[in-house]
Amino acid sequence: MPHLVILYTPDLDRPVAQGGSDMGALCRALAAAMRQQVDEAGKPVFPTGGIRVLAYPAAHHAVADDSDAAPAGGTPPGYGFVYLNLRMGRGRSAATHQAVGQALSAVAKAHFAPLLAARPIGVTLQIDEGLEVFDAKHSSLHPLFHKPAQG
Repeated sequence: MPHLVILYTPDLDRPVAQGGSDMGALCRALAAAMRQQVDEAGKPVFPTGGIRVLAYPAAHHAVADDSDAAPAGGTPPGYGFVYLNLRMGRGRSAATHQAVGQALSAVAKAHFAPLLAARPIGVTLQIDEGLEVFDAKHSSLHPLFHKPAQG
C-alpha cells in the first residue's frame, strides 16, 4: 500500500493528436509525485516499494447524458472520464491527506489540461483510508529500497 487505481473511458487510449492521453506517462508522473511526499516530520509518506499506480480502460461506459455514444464520421467520443482512487493504510494525519491529495490532483490537472481545454472530460481523484478486515502482503520489492545504514 499505497495503491492508486485509475479507471478511464477507453477513448483516452487514442493518440494525443486524436484527443487521447498518454496514460503510461500519467502513471509514472503520479508515482513520482507519491515518492516525493513527506509528512510533517519530513519522513516519506509512502514506502517506495509499496507504491503502485495502475490504469485500466473501461470495457463499457456511459458518461453524462450519453449523447456522444455513437458519433457520426468515426470521430472520437466527446465525453471522457477519469477516476483516480488512492487507497492507503491508516495512520496518516489529515494534513498529510490534504498535501498528498493536492499534489496528485496537480499532476492529474496538468496532465489533462490540454484535453480539458479541448473537449468535455471529467477528472475525479479520491483518497480512501480504510479499516481493513483482512490484509495479507507478500512482496520481494520492499527489500530493494531498504538499504543498510552506512556506519
